[in-house]
Amino acid sequence: MTDSFVPGPFEPRLALASLSGESDAAWAHRGADYAGAAFLGGIALDEPSREAARALVERDRTEFLPADPLSWIDDQLAALADADLRAGVNVRATTPEPVRAAAEACAAHDAILEVNAHCRQPELRAVGCGETLLADTDRLREYVASAAAADATVSVKVRAEVDGVDLAETAAAVADAGASVLHVDAMDSESVVADVATAAPELFVVANNEVRDAVSVQEYLAYGADAVSVGRPSTEPVVLDRVRDALREARVDA
Repeated sequence: MTDSFVPGPFEPRLALASLSGESDAAWAHRGADYAGAAFLGGIALDEPSREAARALVERDRTEFLPADPLSWIDDQLAALADADLRAGVNVRATTPEPVRAAAEACAAHDAILEVNAHCRQPELRAVGCGETLLADTDRLREYVASAAAADATVSVKVRAEVDGVDLAETAAAVADAGASVLHVDAMDSESVVADVATAAPELFVVANNEVRDAVSVQEYLAYGADAVSVGRPSTEPVVLDRVRDALREARVDA
């Protein structure tokens, strides 16, 4: 590992990115031979965000909608106690208070609490979840500070190419509020990884989007990512094996 990499909350430096309604403990167990972290969820914590999730289900999306989201988090994390990876939970909420409660559950299992400032579905944006947080830095800081106050390791999942949003400024703001991980969906703007890594060098930057092979891994590492994550192919061992090997070859993996 080179000196340019931030000390990380997980090794190896491959994460499984959350897939709503699919990423549970069983899914994480299946990827544990390859990854150092797995982000469960996303899961809606409060009634407005749960109502939005129900609306997504009505138009054929898959969502986790347990009767008690906090119990679900606790049960899923407990099921991963013997897994050789670090768990995280990606959460949505319309106020900081439920995020604090979820962070307490994560802290009890040494899991990462990931604030979802990423989802762009209209139903979620309408209630103030997902990428609407990127346009409201003060509100996003409140979410991060609330989770950090629970002594949880805090990640923020963001996406590039949101109008009016400077992700470098966002990175600096969430780092100041107590985040230690920034999970960046680069979309088609891979160089944004360099912007956030420069703006907040203390953050552990996880690059996401089209991570499939050595070429994509090397590109993100060259931009300053500390780790990469795999989304849709997280259930494909052949892809995970390629990415794991690429990290080894780049000497940023155990």
